[in-house]
Amino acid sequence: MAAGQRVAVYGAYGHTGRFVVAELLERGFVPVLSGRDAGKLRAAAGPGLDVRPAPVDDAAALDRALAGVAAVVNCAGPFAVTAAPLIEAALRAGIPYVDVAAEIEANADTFTHFTDRARAAGAVIVPAMAFYGGLGDLLATAAMGDWTAADEAHIAYGLNSWHPTAGTRAAGAVSRQRRGSARIVYTNGRLEHRHDEPPALEWAFPAPTGPRAVIGEFTMADVITLPSHLSIPEVRTYMTVEAARDVVDPDAPAPAATDERGRSAQTFLVDVVVRSGGRERRAVARGRDIYAVTAPLAVEAVDRILTGRTRGAGVASAGAIFDAQDFLRALSAHVSVDITGE
Repeated sequence: MAAGQRVAVYGAYGHTGRFVVAELLERGFVPVLSGRDAGKLRAAAGPGLDVRPAPVDDAAALDRALAGVAAVVNCAGPFAVTAAPLIEAALRAGIPYVDVAAEIEANADTFTHFTDRARAAGAVIVPAMAFYGGLGDLLATAAMGDWTAADEAHIAYGLNSWHPTAGTRAAGAVSRQRRGSARIVYTNGRLEHRHDEPPALEWAFPAPTGPRAVIGEFTMADVITLPSHLSIPEVRTYMTVEAARDVVDPDAPAPAATDERGRSAQTFLVDVVVRSGGRERRAVARGRDIYAVTAPLAVEAVDRILTGRTRGAGVASAGAIFDAQDFLRALSAHVSVDITGE
């Protein structure tokens, strides 16, 4: 275990950042709280925690924030703004970087701009280590098993609701602006921008959820993480209609805590299907609160990196750098997983 080591959390006062700080403390790490707003950091800090404010455009301040820490977890969106400066700072400090970005473009930028540099430096950079991107990638990789390639992968998100945080809203606005309000699909081995309406479909989720109306091609970060290491030319993601409506509704409330851990009552079922030559394999994950579950995903990643349980270095998605099935087993207190197939 890497317990006892200091881990910086950038955006520590945000909704997801608070869950990450709590998870680090529970697992014996020493979180160092950082972010852009000094007042919010001090308000969020527990007794004895180190607070290091750092504007994202101030390289010297970022260097001070990361001094003496073993790793950094970036929880501050929009990641189009924060990811590159934090990665640069992590490279200067010689420490691993993990983020929880769901932004498609920001994750693509990380692979494009830092893959060669990270590999040359022997650095570990893991983007999208979160509910969107990371979990789907782990599930798809575990479902693939001994397959070296597949014809298609489908990730269906069965959320009973999606009350967005302020960070989710801000990140979504940046993504829409970057793509000119077009939507993105991953087909024929590449990303395409489309301006038509996404298809309305029905997805047969496993029991007890059952068949539900979904928005087809409701594209998430999985279209970056899966193709980064899996030979799958078609990657499609789907979202239950209710959740898709929530996240774009300006009047939708923020997540509300309903237990002592601060989790909301939201539930999720992620259904991943990979197909190859008429054969099909499936991985299903069930849990509660997409923001809260991001914390054990990110902190487990940090623990594995710091204890050398990785497959090489460079920029890598969760399924590429970790043993997917073993990682999912480690999440059993937070996510239940079933893997089936031919």
